[in-house]
This record gives sequence, structure tokens and C-alpha cells, in this order.
Amino acid sequence: MVRMVNEGDDRDIEKEGCEDGLGGNEVADGNFDEDGRLRRAAVIGAGVLSLAWSFAQLGWAIGVATLLTFASITFYTSSLLAECYRSPLTGKRNYTYMQAVQATLGGKMYVACGVAQYALQIGLIIGYTIAAAISMVAIQQSHCFHRRGHEASCQFSHKPYMIGMGLFEMVVSQIPNIGKVWGLSVMASVMSFGATTLTGIEVGPGLTAAQKMWRMFRAFGDMLICCSYSAVLIEIQDTLKSSKSEIKVMKKVDMMTALIMTFFYLLCACFGYAAFGNNAHGNMLTGFGFFEPFWLIDLANIFIAMRLVGAYQVLTQPVFVAAESHIRKRWPKSKFITREYPISIGKINLNLNINFFRLTWRTMFVVIANLLALALPFFNEVLAFRGAISYWSLTVYFPVNMYIAQNKIS
Repeated sequence: MVRMVNEGDDRDIEKEGCEDGLGGNEVADGNFDEDGRLRRAAVIGAGVLSLAWSFAQLGWAIGVATLLTFASITFYTSSLLAECYRSPLTGKRNYTYMQAVQATLGGKMYVACGVAQYALQIGLIIGYTIAAAISMVAIQQSHCFHRRGHEASCQFSHKPYMIGMGLFEMVVSQIPNIGKVWGLSVMASVMSFGATTLTGIEVGPGLTAAQKMWRMFRAFGDMLICCSYSAVLIEIQDTLKSSKSEIKVMKKVDMMTALIMTFFYLLCACFGYAAFGNNAHGNMLTGFGFFEPFWLIDLANIFIAMRLVGAYQVLTQPVFVAAESHIRKRWPKSKFITREYPISIGKINLNLNINFFRLTWRTMFVVIANLLALALPFFNEVLAFRGAISYWSLTVYFPVNMYIAQNKIS
């Protein structure tokens, strides 16, 4: 049974707090913060599979130094970015990264930030779809090798798994906003814990100097993408419960994230490189440097696929919310766009709503992302490209310049 409700009844319409004139000092009431939006519930979000390959291209010295350098830069600039969540003068929140840029740096930088952020997030979505499909195919191959021997030709198509991922995400994408995907986010984070030389692969037969240089740049790109969580930091900060110390809390979260991330990334990269050496595969779990125990490979790939399902939503929700907020403001009287239809079974309210615009456009988005993933099944190349185009702008340039502008540093 579906009941109809007017758009005015939906207290959780994103961005409404931007126009309600509330500052940062009013007292929150009940389940709502001082800006009239529902109280937030923390969301956490979790690419490590190519790090062993990256170390194989760079070697121990440059590999470890590069990863530590990028992680340190990300930690420092993310702490600056966390301070841009509220305006220092009015105390008003910036609910998204783009809003923070607009409020601090102006309209032109707002557009530039949007292009960089959405390019990164859409690229990540495509990469996650590819990686999840690769992991599922690896499970099939593992079982095939186990039954038929390690010399058997076990080739399977990635396409059915990409389509399956897309169908699942079509359903999950109907979750209204990022604050309500905490269950998937927690699952994604839990799933994340699941012959060498000093300079990596040497130039010689089968590897020219130009190829070596190109691989090194790809390795830098792979490491950069591992450290690029700043693009959704403001959106994640907006899910923290409102308090006077929310910026301090976010800085502590940033420090813990950087330490834990760096520790596990170094473990993955160092152990992977130590185990597979210069023959490390671009995706450590599908290169099959080892075959047994096959159940361990299967378990690791299941964890990776489950993590990517949750990470997919953490990255898509800001895109969904931004587009829907803009459309609502443009056509506020359209019932197709604004009206919510709660779903219930008999007298049991399932606490779920259907919005026909959300259903239509989010489904189209997932379909297009899946089609791009089907056309670009190149895991390492997609990782490196995303890292190269996004890290400097979203992790370094905007946070530093916003901090300078907010604090009027000459």
C-alpha cells in the first residue's frame, strides 16, 4: 500500500537548511538540529589492490616514501578542510564540499570544484563496478583452478557481474541521502580489514625506459587515489551529530583515518610486494601469484566486492543529492519531483518512501555508469587516471585556498 504525502511533510529534504535563515547558535529540538534538518548519524567510508603493483614499479625506497608523503599531505589538508564546514562569521553549515568552496572562494571556483569532484566520484563509481566484477570473476577462476588444475584455461566474462552490480545498486540507490547509508558504510569499512629490488622493475629486455617512466606515473596515480578521501570529507562531516566541538571531532577522525589508512596500506603494499616481487599483478587478488588455499582467495574477493557495494553509495549519494536539490528548487511545484509516497504493508509502516523523480533519475545514472564500466574494463588505468586528475585540486588546492581565505592569511 502506498500513501501520498506532500513535499512539505518531508523534513529531510536536502539543503533546505541553507535557506531557512538559521545560524549556528539556535538550540536543536528533539530529533532535529538547529538548522531544521534531521540529526545526523555518522557515516564512514573506505583502493588497495594495486599497491603491490605500484611498489613493483617504484621499489621499496620510493614506494614507501611516496605513500607516506601522500598520506601526510592528505592528513594536513583534510584538517584544514574540516574547518571550512561552518562559516567563521555566521556559524552556518556548508553541507557539501561545493557549498564550502562557493561560500569561501566564489562562483567560478564553485564550478571548477564541481567539475573536479563529480569527475572523481563518477570515475570511482565506474572503477568500483569494474573492481567488484573482477573480484567475482576471480572467485569463479579460483574454483575452476582448484577443480581442473592450475594449468587449466579458466576464462569468464565480467559483464554478467557488472550488470548484477548495477541492478543491485539501482535498488540501494533509492536510499534518500548519505546519512541513511550508515549500515552499508559500516559493512564497507569492516570489509576493508580483511622477489624484490630497491628500485622496482629494472629497465631491460621487455621494458624500455619510456615504459618504466609511464608505469611509475601510473603507480603514483594509484597511490594518490588511495589517499583521496577529501572529496567527500565535508559530506561525511555533515553526518556527524551537531555539537560545538564537531570540527574538533572531525579533526580527530581525520587523524585516526590517516593513521589507520596508512598502516593498512603499507601492510598491503609491503607484504604484497614481498610475496609477489616484481611480478605483482595490477589487482593483487586476481593476479594469482598463489592458488591455495582457494577458500582464502574467495573470502578476500567476497570482502572486496561487499566493500565496494557500500563505497559505491557513499560516493554516489552526494551526486544524487546535489542534482535533486537543484531540480527541486527549479520546479518546486512539480508533484513528480517533490512528492513522496510512503510504502506500508497493511497498517505496518516500512519507513520507506518512493519518489518518482528519484526513482527515474537515479536508475538512469546507475545504468549509464554501468555502460561506461562495461566499455572501460581496465582496472589499473582507471585507478591511475582518477588519482591524477583529482588529488591536486580536491585534496590540496581547494582546502589550502579556503583556509587562507577564511582566516585572511596574506
